[in-house]
Amino acid sequence: MKKIEHIGIAVKDLDVADALYEKLLGVTSYKTEHVESEGVKTAFFKIGTTKIELLQATNETSPIAKFIDKKGEGMHHIAFAVADINAEILRLEKEGFTVINKTPKRGADNKLVAFLHPKNTHGVLIELCQDLP
Repeated sequence: MKKIEHIGIAVKDLDVADALYEKLLGVTSYKTEHVESEGVKTAFFKIGTTKIELLQATNETSPIAKFIDKKGEGMHHIAFAVADINAEILRLEKEGFTVINKTPKRGADNKLVAFLHPKNTHGVLIELCQDLP
């Protein structure tokens, strides 16, 4: 693991949350993006070397919609940048972690991503991120 890549926050209304985080952080979001495969719309803020990702569900079956229904708005995941996502998946499986995505998938912000189940990480959803070329 190289660094914390971003912190994901589930929100009901991306426009409202975007305006709030602009005021809070004193910067504007640098990117919004739809990730159809996950049923989300995202906005990214950069603070130093770390990013904040706001996530709004675009349909009722989205993991974000399910999260908000169960837990409400709030921190959804912590993402870590990795150099080799496939090697990291194998390493973490050997360490006993439950990997949700054994094959990385395309995520937001031009990344390959995979998630670790929160049952092994004290209730925190962990995302592994590798930059796509």
